[in-house]
This record gives sequence, C-alpha cells and structure tokens, in this order.
Amino acid sequence: MSTSVSHEQARRILDAGIAKAEEIGQPMNIAVVDDGGHLVAFGRMDGAIRASIDISTRKAVTSVLMNAPTAALTDLVQPGAELYGLEHTAGGMVAFGGGIPLHRDGELVGAVGVSAGSVAQDVAVATAAAAALDS
Repeated sequence: MSTSVSHEQARRILDAGIAKAEEIGQPMNIAVVDDGGHLVAFGRMDGAIRASIDISTRKAVTSVLMNAPTAALTDLVQPGAELYGLEHTAGGMVAFGGGIPLHRDGELVGAVGVSAGSVAQDVAVATAAAAALDS
C-alpha cells in the first residue's frame, strides 16, 4: 500500500469537504496534497474567492511541511514568539486555520487545505474533509 494519499482517497476527501461547505452555505476552495506537498485533487466551488485558490493549497502544503494543523501555528508566529516569521519560509506558509494533515496508521500521507470562508468555517470544512480519508 502506498504511503501517500491516493487519487481515489483525495477525491473522497474533496467530496466530503464540498458537502460540508454546501451544508454551511459557504463556497470554498479545497486542496488535497500528498505526503510531499504535491497537489492530488482540487476543487473551486462556484462563488469561492479567487485569492483562496492559492491560500487553500498553501494551507495544505504547510500542514505537510509542519506535520501539524495550520491553526496550531497561529500563536507560534506572533511577534516575539518562537516561530515568528515562519510564514515567509518555504515559498510562503500559512499560519491560520484551515489546513489539516492526513495520517494513516500514525504516518503522514498528505493534507487538506480549505479557504474562502471565515477561519472557523475553513477549519470546519477541512475537518469534515480530513475525516473522509479512510471512510
């Protein structure tokens, strides 16, 4: 079995994210990347803001690079904090909620990134999407 998220799994994750975004009434951009941060699946719902195409992908890549939810980085990148300036590295990381790493049997296999709503909405959609990894 591959150690990375498969295309089939990525499509399932994307579909789960779209379903949650429709449920809350917020069009989203949703990116699914593999364990190397490479795009496997992407969806831009009608009405989702264009700036969030890049942001959603960067959230997913950041989650892979840091092996952490992007929301966990917010406090760490504030002025005076341990990782201040992190978002200026690796081509531009994102340090606010909406990126969630995907794990299978304790191993990182990819990540999902969501953007276009409030941070809380992005996190809710990303959480629903990530839950579909092995469903």
